[in-house]
Amino acid sequence: MSVIHFNNETFASQVKQGSGTALVDFWAPWCGPCQMMGPIVDQFAAEHSDILVGKVDTDQCPQLAQEYGVMTIPTLIVFKDGKEVARKIGVQPKAALAELVK
Repeated sequence: MSVIHFNNETFASQVKQGSGTALVDFWAPWCGPCQMMGPIVDQFAAEHSDILVGKVDTDQCPQLAQEYGVMTIPTLIVFKDGKEVARKIGVQPKAALAELVK
């Protein structure tokens, strides 16, 4: 499965009101560490079709970043059935993403 680029509406319908596990990368295009994290998230999504993987551009959706208290990017948040269950800040290896979503 490929990475979904969320906006306010798609985030609400697919993550907040969704079922199952979702991994969301809060990022911005000008952020160097976010650019390093991007390919890792893309590869993780390709290898885990059972998990909804998406990105929120904090410049485009600042209210989502504020709602979830994202102060540093990249921030990766795991949601299960619409509720936050785990969070990591900064560039993470792919193995750490697998541990995060367990």
